[in-house]
Amino acid sequence: MNFNKVFQSRVTKLPALYCLMAVLFISQPNAETVIQLDTNSPGAIINKNIYGQFMEHLGRGIYEGVWVGEGSKIENVNGFRTDVLTALQELEVPLVRWPGGCFADEYHWRDGIGPRDQRTVTVNTNWGGVTDNNAFGTHELFDFAELLGAEVYINGNLGTGTSKEMAQWIEYMICDSQSTHANLRRKNGRDKPWKVDYFAIGNEAWGCGGSMTPEYYTNLYKHYASFLKTPGDNQPVMIASGGHTEQLEWTEHLIKNVESSWAMRMQAISHHYYTLPTGNWDKKGSALNFDEKEWFSTLKNTLRMEGFIKNNLAILDEHDPDKKVGFYVDEWGTWYDAAEGDDPGFLYQQNTLRDAMVAALNLNLFHQYAERIHMTNIAQMVNVLQAMILTDKEKMLLTPTYHIFKMYVPFQDAVSIPVSILGGEQYQFGDEKLSKISASAGIGKDGKLYLALANVDANNAESLTIKAEQSLHTAVGQILTGNKLDTHNTFENPHVIQPASISVNAKNGDLSFMLAPKSIVVFSIE
Repeated sequence: MNFNKVFQSRVTKLPALYCLMAVLFISQPNAETVIQLDTNSPGAIINKNIYGQFMEHLGRGIYEGVWVGEGSKIENVNGFRTDVLTALQELEVPLVRWPGGCFADEYHWRDGIGPRDQRTVTVNTNWGGVTDNNAFGTHELFDFAELLGAEVYINGNLGTGTSKEMAQWIEYMICDSQSTHANLRRKNGRDKPWKVDYFAIGNEAWGCGGSMTPEYYTNLYKHYASFLKTPGDNQPVMIASGGHTEQLEWTEHLIKNVESSWAMRMQAISHHYYTLPTGNWDKKGSALNFDEKEWFSTLKNTLRMEGFIKNNLAILDEHDPDKKVGFYVDEWGTWYDAAEGDDPGFLYQQNTLRDAMVAALNLNLFHQYAERIHMTNIAQMVNVLQAMILTDKEKMLLTPTYHIFKMYVPFQDAVSIPVSILGGEQYQFGDEKLSKISASAGIGKDGKLYLALANVDANNAESLTIKAEQSLHTAVGQILTGNKLDTHNTFENPHVIQPASISVNAKNGDLSFMLAPKSIVVFSIE
């Protein structure tokens, strides 16, 4: 089949080979699972911004992680460290969210403009109480995004700011007139306006953003949105701060008010959910040296995401059947206890095969609901929580989560393809069970058919057969797995876990193979 026609109709050091073979073929399979691809019924576009990144003034997430300054001994491009920049460019990062997070509602944009040696030094009361010289501000954010070729998502300060301050920041960024704030931008080195792709009024208004009720926040949102006036050719998508985890009242209250006032200008509602191994914020669980019980509970907890999505989308569908309002999961990922000796306010954690599995399960899920979910932002990009990259001064490593995001690049702006998972057994631990196989598929911008598969079972391979309406011939791709549940890279050994090549030839028009335990695969299928 010419899959390119489907797309066009919708859009006017590797692991040792012997180790991989052992993982793939020694483990015994259970009953066969059939993966049916409905290539004749293409679905919604998988918005590239589902692969959005999040950076906050938190720990070493920006300073050292991204920004080192032009005078640093660490190799850099205009102050941005070269190794991190290059790695992120290879991910084709589509979107960057900044400056928070909780930090956003205490951030005053004027602190981060002008000559860097004259900027205000502030205290980060949210994360560690460290001082911030504001060397990374509005100009640096847009410079960074331009180097990545990424869109920009700005979080406005609702908690400690004013509607005037927020409106003047918008003017500073996107006004092309001779206004005072536009000329101040020019004085600071930027002549033409920037493109602000997304703008949120506040963050986590239910908590660190002001401990508000949905009713109070909705009224504030209408108030602030009334004054965020933008030119017709440079209007950001406006995002309201929604709920988290099981909360539904935020989505319900916001969507019921969207047509009650001309001032709402709301195109999306955000939602946050973090995966904790234990589900207990007081004792979340360890990033390393965990057992199969915590492997299982982590995956079980991350799969709760689908229930939150379904429940919120049911409310949106009732009040917005034309699907004008998006549902953005703009903070998600794993969150573990701080390791002994680490500053708990820096949220630095190791990243293992388990994190890679969490990433794959969530990305497959977001693909499934691409009609409403147009953006998500994993927390966070560098050195914080479920990071793509970890640094230690001049050293850098790529995490298993990084590798998943790179393997999944072909799904950016792909046409989603319905996937049915038939037969097979579940992954059981104790008295609980999970679906053993997770999958998603799409027709990429290059016209090729891509399939992502994950086997969550920690011990057993699974016999898979891939079928489609048309005869299949070959599947070529990459697999990510490891010998241990907490397989991870270190600065001393940065290539312990990384993708290996895998290929399968068809028989009688179907593709059959064994999917290793605790592994993720992305195939290009012909």
